[in-house]
Amino acid sequence: MNDLVCLDKQTDIAVVTIDNPPVNAIGAGVPEGIATALDVAERDPQIRAVVIIGAGRTFVAGADIRELEDLAAGRGPGAPNMHALFGRIEDFPKPIIMAIHGTALGGGLELAMAGHYRIATPEAQVGQPEVNLGIIPGAEGTQRLPRIVGIAAAIDLCVSGKPVKAKAALDLGLIDEIVETVFTSTGTIQEDLRDGAIEFARKVSAGSHSKTRDHNDKLGDAGTNAPLYAAGRDQARRIRRNQTAPLAVIDAIEAAATLPFDEGCRKEHDIFFKCIATNQARALIHAFFSERAVSKVPGISKETPVSVVRSAAIIGAGTMGGGISMALANAGISVILKDTDTATLDRGIAAIRKNYLTSVQKGRFTPKFVEERMEMIRPQTGYDGFDSVDIIIEAVFESMALKKQIFNEIDKVARPDCILATNTSTLNIDEIAAVTSRPNMVIGTHFFSPANIMRLVEIVRGDATADTIVASALALAKKLGKVGVVVGNCWGFVGNRMMFPYMREAQFLVEEGATPSQVDKVLYDFGMAMGIFAVDDMGGIDIAWRVRQERKHLQKPDIRAPLVPDRLYDLGRLGQKTGKGWYLYGEDRKPVADPDVEALIETTAKAAGIPRREISDAEILERCLYAMINEGARILDEGFASRAADIDVIYISGYGFPAYHGGPMWYADTVGLKKIYERIVEFEKQHGEMWEPAPLLKRLAVIGGTFAGHDAARV
Repeated sequence: MNDLVCLDKQTDIAVVTIDNPPVNAIGAGVPEGIATALDVAERDPQIRAVVIIGAGRTFVAGADIRELEDLAAGRGPGAPNMHALFGRIEDFPKPIIMAIHGTALGGGLELAMAGHYRIATPEAQVGQPEVNLGIIPGAEGTQRLPRIVGIAAAIDLCVSGKPVKAKAALDLGLIDEIVETVFTSTGTIQEDLRDGAIEFARKVSAGSHSKTRDHNDKLGDAGTNAPLYAAGRDQARRIRRNQTAPLAVIDAIEAAATLPFDEGCRKEHDIFFKCIATNQARALIHAFFSERAVSKVPGISKETPVSVVRSAAIIGAGTMGGGISMALANAGISVILKDTDTATLDRGIAAIRKNYLTSVQKGRFTPKFVEERMEMIRPQTGYDGFDSVDIIIEAVFESMALKKQIFNEIDKVARPDCILATNTSTLNIDEIAAVTSRPNMVIGTHFFSPANIMRLVEIVRGDATADTIVASALALAKKLGKVGVVVGNCWGFVGNRMMFPYMREAQFLVEEGATPSQVDKVLYDFGMAMGIFAVDDMGGIDIAWRVRQERKHLQKPDIRAPLVPDRLYDLGRLGQKTGKGWYLYGEDRKPVADPDVEALIETTAKAAGIPRREISDAEILERCLYAMINEGARILDEGFASRAADIDVIYISGYGFPAYHGGPMWYADTVGLKKIYERIVEFEKQHGEMWEPAPLLKRLAVIGGTFAGHDAARV
């Protein structure tokens, strides 16, 4: 044993506890500690069985991902080789019972599957989520899992990467028994599980126990498995578009059914190392750590006081206000939903109920849960009750005048310690805060639509915003199950400030000869969740039009601006909401190319004297992405984002940028900043000052640097 693993003898049962906080990851020292404990248990004639359990709040949540990161970057041996330990567990002469609470994910489940029995608490979850990191299970998971649950279930678990709860795991045969747990004033789930595991161990100690590696009855044959592999590969291409690991994991599972166990393990090992060496794995591991790093904010520490939000008021019952209300109610926060008239409120509440019913139909919520949430949302037209809530979130459309009016009003009715938040997507937080008597309590909470589903919240810190308000907004985002990223107060903040150059170039490209369908296909094939024109239609062409009107006074008269969006607005083609925008839409809301729009683009370009030509897919991708990256570099240099990694998280979580490219700034590093800088210089010569290279991009390109290196140097 060692500091990470201890053995406690309970008369005839050895309890081996893994204690490697915070999540008992299988890092260096853990396998050695388990092996030593097993040696002690084997030599002791009184010991009849062994229980392996996790200390604290979980069993084993997986491998140490820092070790995987080092392996992906070529910096070290990576996670420990578990083959010898798992073989030792399977060959152990006394039964080994794996007692699971919390999670057994990745390497944790692989450890559990080597045991002779698995028991779990009702809330426990198990799974093989390695594809989320661009890899496959590398510790024989693809060889043991199909032997326990069968080929079809193994494929689904490994390709989806989603964990399953204890009841589903029991039905699959992945665990053998659920141990009921009861909270008491002195007891814990882990203690109840320990007692139940000892009882289970005594029950099975007298009988024979088999090795997982010898369970071949669920492996099927070539004929029955062929359609399962085909269906699995179709699933992988559908839900994990363009990714290599989900397809590779099926190859490894196929090896389990066609090769002897040891040969299958070697095949899995080879596939794992091919995956870990890919840019996709490095990018996904970067995204994993970046999402966890965004909570580390300059000026905010664990000691910063946090206001707990138990009640809220939302102003605006439209799409955003309704979505935010749902997100709050889902987290158990009571909501007052205010709008100017009863008809608007009725429409808003009806939309909320419709969204909830859709979730019920999809099995996400029960009807009982929905009714409970609906009761937590109270519609009204006045400010009654606003003096008692913990936070007020304004969610009206993008009009500075309207937002100032509202903040002037709520300043007079809100509690002195109430957080005042605006859901603006572009406007100046300081200007809004200035109309209140307490600018220190004002913050931006830019939710993304639909707010009840999208994970990102840009938390916009104004010049006067108090640290405790920033910390409270971060805590609220976490409570809502969202990713909160703190950004500075500039026009468009981070996400939309980068989005507009991206959209601008796409619109210029169609005026110069491309079509909306061609541009969107290039972006979709790259991995974007949607093409930019489809995004514009979904958000509403009128929304972007309003933003342009607010910003019109800042636009230089001699700078080129896209022409077609205003033409579409004038024609009432507002996107999906009107069935016409850049595309045509039917009841299924799928975009269909519209010859009328293509003709409109061509005549508009001709009238403006814009030459039209054939445009390559490569140019489309470069102009759209490099415009975004260049603006991201400028934002980073100006200090409106703390890290390039924060920008990556914003774009992955809020804008559909493919995580397997790591986010726009990480992607730029993989392309090479020197190459991107030189291409931007060419675009500046061709298209003018809008393409002026960001100073930070130029500096890094000259020295051969990277955005990741820039982040590391600032830590």
